[in-house]
Amino acid sequence: MAGSIPPVLRARIALTRAFTAVLKATGQRERVLQARIRRARRRRLAAGPDDPLARPALHDMDRKLDEILDLDGGFYVEAGGNDGYTQSNTYWLERFRGWRGVLVEPMQELYELCRAERPQATVIRAALVPFDFEGDHVRMRFGDLMSTVVGAHEDRWRTEMGTATGWRDAYEAEVPARTLSSVLDEVGAPEVDLLSLDVEGFEPSVLAGLDLERHAPRWILVEVHDLEAGRPPIEAILGDRYELHSALSPLDLLYRRR
Repeated sequence: MAGSIPPVLRARIALTRAFTAVLKATGQRERVLQARIRRARRRRLAAGPDDPLARPALHDMDRKLDEILDLDGGFYVEAGGNDGYTQSNTYWLERFRGWRGVLVEPMQELYELCRAERPQATVIRAALVPFDFEGDHVRMRFGDLMSTVVGAHEDRWRTEMGTATGWRDAYEAEVPARTLSSVLDEVGAPEVDLLSLDVEGFEPSVLAGLDLERHAPRWILVEVHDLEAGRPPIEAILGDRYELHSALSPLDLLYRRR
């Protein structure tokens, strides 16, 4: 893990972790964290549409999506909602082009932050699963932006990366299992203009819980960590109904409904 992080960033993480360790030992970490969250939220709410604070998506994807879709008042579904702001592909569209939609986030504390950050959205706490999933819950390990299913994708390495600064600790939790189509049915969703998937390698499983006969989004943005191995399972599910429009980043593919 350490070898893949630039030395300057590694040093910054170490300093932050030392600071948060002191806060934790003195019982002040949560209070300071919440104060930081409130201050950051005030700053970005004051930001205009061209302010970098209003565009949290990685690789400038919110700007690219806006240029390609060019739509006011659209409807989105974003799975991997996190706190509703950090690395969100739909935050700018909601604030400045009047989009509404659904955010899906499995981890309870991030779900609560997401609800506070995006009061206009419907926020669902769930782990999205395929139609043939057996069981009512999924056991997940908290890793902030890198939360994942226990036992998958070297989950401890991922969650250690996600909690490296020490502001939050990794833990395990049972999360309600839902198919994406069941979520769309519950909220009475209209036609979905954009489905954005960032679920740490489980994108094919999420798509396998989407009834494309009833819920075929106009556009689907999928994070794929390994393009050679990751594209075939996704495109097998999407079939002839979708075509690849473009790669919006080295990891993100945008599909268009034919």
